[in-house]
Amino acid sequence: MDYIILPPDELNEIAVDLPLSKSVSNRVLIISALTPGAAPLPELAECDDTRAIIDALSDSDRQEVNVGAAGTAMRFLTAFFARQEGRSVVLDGSERMRNRPISPLVDALRKLGADIEYVGKEGFPPLKINGKRLAGGEVEVDASVSSQFISALMMIAPTMEQGLTLRLSGDVVSAPYIVMTLRLMEQAGVEADFVGGNLVTVKSGAYRPARFEVDADWSAAAFWMEIAALSTSEFDLRRISPKSLQGDCAAAGFFEMLGVVTEETDEGVHVSPSPEMHARLNINLSENPDLAQPLAVTACLLGVPFRFAGLSTLRDKETDRLAALVNELSKLSFDLEIDDDALVWEGYRRPVDADIITIDTYSDHRMAMSFAPVAIYAPGIIVRDVEVVSKSYPDYWNHLVEAGFNLIDPTELVGRKNDEEAEAEEAEE
Repeated sequence: MDYIILPPDELNEIAVDLPLSKSVSNRVLIISALTPGAAPLPELAECDDTRAIIDALSDSDRQEVNVGAAGTAMRFLTAFFARQEGRSVVLDGSERMRNRPISPLVDALRKLGADIEYVGKEGFPPLKINGKRLAGGEVEVDASVSSQFISALMMIAPTMEQGLTLRLSGDVVSAPYIVMTLRLMEQAGVEADFVGGNLVTVKSGAYRPARFEVDADWSAAAFWMEIAALSTSEFDLRRISPKSLQGDCAAAGFFEMLGVVTEETDEGVHVSPSPEMHARLNINLSENPDLAQPLAVTACLLGVPFRFAGLSTLRDKETDRLAALVNELSKLSFDLEIDDDALVWEGYRRPVDADIITIDTYSDHRMAMSFAPVAIYAPGIIVRDVEVVSKSYPDYWNHLVEAGFNLIDPTELVGRKNDEEAEAEEAEE
């Protein structure tokens, strides 16, 4: 389904119940599944990624597990099933997932004693995993592809006979997510350390039952900061904590550079626009790559040139997000460049060459949510395949409607036009 998006004359200043963090939820699920006598699960994120892990863990007899487009589920479950002694599973995903690399994780698990085979293309899912007891020990891992490889290994590490020492090679990406994993493991009684930015140690032992709490998703909050920046409206974002374990709580600081003030409240945070913003942004987003899309779209529409570095991992997400941003922002007259791992806009614009602007989303939830607010500047913009938001924020469109946006299904307009033409023909007869 596609949406034509029209903004109101003035947005409603609503209180938004943001989705719970899928990053925290997914880690809580794996740790709980590894904990003898685990405490009841807290309220978890209701989204495709988290549901994929819940479904995979719910049936211990399943021999085939398909996680669809859920990258976190693929990485975490690869390690989890490798440790499930006596169980064999084929772990698969969507066609895009079959082209997302997983060899750094598989190589590390094999060195630790795991039995994993590639069913198709070498280095990529699907995987045939024969679970067994892992010896553990020391292994080097390329940490420049995904921090989820590191987190996946960390979470199963206490169950290994020798514990685990991980030496991280390459430029470590999304390090706050490694720290998040560490903190959640510590809450469950495991001793672990992240030393010097490139050494992780986890002692052998057993998880203890822990009562976790899952706060709202800072990555989702960024889209409301984007709307605040592009409008004169302010919003209350509920259930979100400035003291969150989530690395994307850095969104508050980044969007402050684009004129958004974030203030803590009793229920979460309040975001409001401000006329003060930086003339240019030069930010390394290697620790927060998921914020690149809303930041890039916002900066372009506000006319703020930028260089966002540290984005090498965006090439292997749901789509090549760097290429997707260049393609779709070009439709809005903005000429961006990719410089190695950086996304750059020097402020150059050209005339828009289309009456109707249609944004392709590339099966990527963050593309859809980043470009929908463009309707504030370009009413009538069309966003394609809007269902993709179910991956992380299923209520996104409902919340936009609450804020006053009008979402129109183009097929309804065609049907309405056909009905009007038929009525006109009958009247002529």
